[in-house]
Amino acid sequence: METYYSQLWILLDLIIAAVLCSVIGGEREKLDKPAGLRTNIIVGSIACFFVSISPGLSNFLIENMEPDHLSMDAIRILQAIVVGVSFIGAGTILKSKDENNVRNLTTASTLLYSAGIGISVALHVYIIAIGLALMGLIINSLNKIWAFFYRIFKK
Repeated sequence: METYYSQLWILLDLIIAAVLCSVIGGEREKLDKPAGLRTNIIVGSIACFFVSISPGLSNFLIENMEPDHLSMDAIRILQAIVVGVSFIGAGTILKSKDENNVRNLTTASTLLYSAGIGISVALHVYIIAIGLALMGLIINSLNKIWAFFYRIFKK
């Protein structure tokens, strides 16, 4: 059983993941996309939560199950996160009657990106998590940046 102290550290990680994912979600919200601030925060935080509790879950199963019935693979948690978030992301993608027009792909991929931030925080690679949040903000702003430079150099 985890101590209260370790649970507080997990809670701090969840808060860090929520703050970092709010950077990306805020940008999506500002553009009135289907998955905005709250969705990105929830996706990133729950990904962080699943990874954070996996060691405690493993210990619990080892202590309470028969050894020959026990099969653990930590990578399965990451796979489940990717599949679950991809399912949510697929729900944000809209295809119009025009075969060549698909919308919200960036929003769907941003949800997966937020899950990556949450996983990074849970694994305590905070610099990577912060870098991912900043990169996500820059990536989602590339159209604006490109349009700015295009107007300058077009003249």
